[in-house]
Amino acid sequence: MKRRSLGLVGLLAAASLALAACGGTTAPTASTDSAGGDTSLSSVKDAGTIVFATEGTYKPFSFHEGGAGALTGYDVDVATAVAGKLGVKAKFEETQFDSIFAGLEAKRFDAVANQVTINPSRQEKYSLSTPYTVSRGVIVTKDSTTDITSFADLKGKTTAQSLTSNWYTLAVDSGAKVESVEGWAQSVSLLKDGRVDAIVNDKLTFLDYEHNTPNSGLKIAATTKDTSESAFAFRKGSTALTDAVDKAIAELQADGTLKTLSEKYFGQDVSK
Repeated sequence: MKRRSLGLVGLLAAASLALAACGGTTAPTASTDSAGGDTSLSSVKDAGTIVFATEGTYKPFSFHEGGAGALTGYDVDVATAVAGKLGVKAKFEETQFDSIFAGLEAKRFDAVANQVTINPSRQEKYSLSTPYTVSRGVIVTKDSTTDITSFADLKGKTTAQSLTSNWYTLAVDSGAKVESVEGWAQSVSLLKDGRVDAIVNDKLTFLDYEHNTPNSGLKIAATTKDTSESAFAFRKGSTALTDAVDKAIAELQADGTLKTLSEKYFGQDVSK
């Protein structure tokens, strides 16, 4: 998934606008009290809200419908459902991803809801929930392509990739020649025009495209074995809040809510 600076003035301005749009300015409180106890959950309960940071420009996870409509997206809907299970309301502050963890540590919000990929570095720095999104890397080709069915088949082929993405590395490691692109839309254009043989990207990106582009003429030709899992992020030490959110995610999994939200945005269940 993409992982992305905004100066302090810009961050505060963006947060102010987002809070105004949400109808309030509830500020998160500290995760510990003066005695060192964990108040992460009780503070949220007392406030009646849990404040999530999100980009608001990361479709289909967090975006404004039509560019100027209400904040929506898979992450927004899941976070709202989690808040409901906690018995509080969800509020969202919008900020660029490069500033999102600094804002979390500065206690501007309680959690991050923005496809935070679980990795050892983040597990060391933050409290992370159980995953609510699971994905893999994929090779995307035209429907008519028959000679690419594995990553080994990329050797000598040309793929369209952003040079700053981990998918570029995977393509090169698989022996592909790479055509540099700015993003997914340009990759698709090159593939459909026959100027490249394939695209290596995240499965969720393709599912979103396919869901919104029926009869696209493209297919998933191969899938990685390794998965990428995304979770909500909290300040380190927010054990009570993290545990409560984990319980909420389990309940949303069991009652079918995550499956329903997945299908709404991707056409299939991406929650497990």
